[in-house]
Amino acid sequence: MKVLLNDGLEMEGLKLFKEAGIETDTKKRDLPALIKEIAAYDALIVRSATKVTREVIQAGAKGKLKIIGRAGVGYDNIDVAAASEFGIVVKSAPYGSTNAVAELTIGLMLAISRNTPQAHHALKSGVWIKKKLEGKELAYKTLGLLGCGRIGQKVAQIAKRGFDMEVIGYDIKPCFESGIKFLTKQEVLQKADYISIHTGGKDIIVGEEDLALMKKTAYVINTSRGSNVDEAAIYKALKQGTIAGYATDVYSDEPKVEGAEFQSKLRELDNVILSSHLGASTQEAQRETSTEIARVVSSYLLGGDFTNAVNAGESIEVEEKPVYTLFIHHRDVPGVFANIDKVLADNNINIRANYSRQISNGYAISVYVLHQKVTSEIVDELKAVPNVCNVRF
Repeated sequence: MKVLLNDGLEMEGLKLFKEAGIETDTKKRDLPALIKEIAAYDALIVRSATKVTREVIQAGAKGKLKIIGRAGVGYDNIDVAAASEFGIVVKSAPYGSTNAVAELTIGLMLAISRNTPQAHHALKSGVWIKKKLEGKELAYKTLGLLGCGRIGQKVAQIAKRGFDMEVIGYDIKPCFESGIKFLTKQEVLQKADYISIHTGGKDIIVGEEDLALMKKTAYVINTSRGSNVDEAAIYKALKQGTIAGYATDVYSDEPKVEGAEFQSKLRELDNVILSSHLGASTQEAQRETSTEIARVVSSYLLGGDFTNAVNAGESIEVEEKPVYTLFIHHRDVPGVFANIDKVLADNNINIRANYSRQISNGYAISVYVLHQKVTSEIVDELKAVPNVCNVRF
């Protein structure tokens, strides 16, 4: 099998592919070349630089392409709808950068609270400023999280253990084991001294009405997506003193080329801290992400594992449809599965999945996940199948 790494990959990830017996190609292709050559590869892995368009996906689907991997969290540069249409799985590597983004979030909270970037800039310009830059401490303040997934939970952990902060949060799917006190979004906005956004997606999470609910002394931290904050609304709120400050790593319009001019009205304001989308930009995160995407892509190619899939359920439970299990002990010989499948098909039983493992020399246990219940009569038919030892349901 062959994988095209069109935006490169760290050595740790390349090593995992080699150990799995999967050939890698790290030569960069432009869009026309990618469309022309992708059909020869079983997998395509990209970062943010390569745009995986419908044309690329369609060309790959005519050949060997089975999976597209995004070495990172977001996958806006991949046409996921087209991939689904052509039967190609899309996977991401969201966990490798969790700690890096969480640490940056805390770093931005400290920077906006203690005015350290302003002090640095003044001193670099030869000016000593102290009294004007008096700040605030994080300790014992209230941190409000909008989005309490893996990154939000890591931020909560650091804030609680390191700064004795009270952590409250809002999420459409609360995780009560996280130690976060879950409230309504309105309550979080009203109570928090710091609002940190960890939702992803393209929707506005903090807009004009949300900012109006916050304390005048509160800060907003955004390490999620630029579009999650209404930039016009927060500019107005910062200008009018509706909130105390804003620290952000992401923007609705970001330069695509290193060294390009950064244009934003937020540059005009003194109560803003800006960083250049550095969330996952650590050596450790890049290594972790490379090994994560290598694992999840190779596990799909070699074993049909859907872990980290973004256009298919990682597990059957995610599909939220009722299923029923059937356990069959049988000899591990050719033809058994075909005969079992025929009995189930003849009785209009749909097989959702089938997991099989050897249990002893020459014998296996197969677990069938079904969309319909089997009757005792069907079980008797299955027991009569050659080489079937026993059936349980």
